[in-house]
This record gives sequence, structure tokens and C-alpha cells, in this order.
Amino acid sequence: MPLMWAKKRKGFMPYQWQHDYFFLLGPPLLLPIDFHIENIKCVFKWRLWSDLAWTVFFFTRFFIMYTPFLGGWGAFGLYMFVRFLESHWFVWVTQMNHIPMDIDKDHGKDWLSLQVHATCNVKQSVFNDWFTGHLNFQIEHHLFPTMPRHNYHRIKPLVESLCKKHSLEYQDKDLLPAFVDIVRSLKKSGQLWYDAYYYG
Repeated sequence: MPLMWAKKRKGFMPYQWQHDYFFLLGPPLLLPIDFHIENIKCVFKWRLWSDLAWTVFFFTRFFIMYTPFLGGWGAFGLYMFVRFLESHWFVWVTQMNHIPMDIDKDHGKDWLSLQVHATCNVKQSVFNDWFTGHLNFQIEHHLFPTMPRHNYHRIKPLVESLCKKHSLEYQDKDLLPAFVDIVRSLKKSGQLWYDAYYYG
């Protein structure tokens, strides 16, 4: 993908440094800033007035509860701080299974092959299951998106045997190496983009 973007002269950010500014932009800003903007845009674009009503109700209730104790700016600061922490968790947990993988255009592969090549799992443990909300079973999540997440461990052996039968690599990583792979992958794809864009 980075080569395709570079050849089409798409992109304006210094992608060769994305592994550095990822820490400043991705985790801290996604939920506190971007999700709020996107939610507001969707509400008005699709005229989701009941969603707007629930959003107004939530913020009204939140500020009524916390403003007497923290003041208006304090309540706002608390809300943004919680969203900031949540954003870090969300970005790291969701991206450890996707960014390091070989993501490309659909080349007519079957459903199983597409999911196994585009996602990976993080090894099961009590902590990993709790910390990721069972999204450490990302392959199973992609194959069975409507299945309750706490059941993924039950179908994991079946999916693994199916992958083995069809000679597909079933990746199952430890948690910390999965986090490191995000940064490593961003560095690699950024350099690919840079080289193709400027020297291509």
C-alpha cells in the first residue's frame, strides 16, 4: 500500500517519520478529537436525531454530576483525560492485530485466507483476554464477527486446524512483541513510501 500511494503521489505528511509521530497523534488524539468530530458529522449527515438526543443527554448528565465537584473546566478536563486514556488503549489493542500484517488489495483470495493474512492473534492468557476484551483473538473475530467475544477461545483450535489443513500460517504473538511490531511496521512502510515517492 505505501508503494501504491507513493507512485500515485498521494500523501503529504512525512510518512518516513510516522513511527515517531504515531505516539503524538495516533493514540492521544483519536478518541478525544477525531471520534467526536466524526460522530458530529455523521449525526448531521445522516440525520440521526435520536443519536444527537442521547449525546446531549449524556453530556448534560455528565456535567451536572461533575461540575459541582470539579468546576466546568475540571469536568471537561476529566472527560478528556478519560478519553485520552481510552484512546491509548483502543489504538494499541486494535492496531497490534492489523498494522503489522500484509494488507493489500483483494486479489480474489478466499475468505479464510484473507482474514489470516490481514490479522494475527495475541496469545491467550487471563491478562491478555481481560486487557484486550478478547480482541486478542482477532482472526476468530474477523471470521465470526457476530460471535460473543468470550467464546473465541472455544473456536480457536478449530480455526487453527483449518489453517493447518490448508497450509495457512496462523500467527499467534505475545503481547509486547505485538506492540513493538506496530512501530516496526510503521517505520518500514514509511521508508517504503519515502523511497518510492522521492526516488521511485
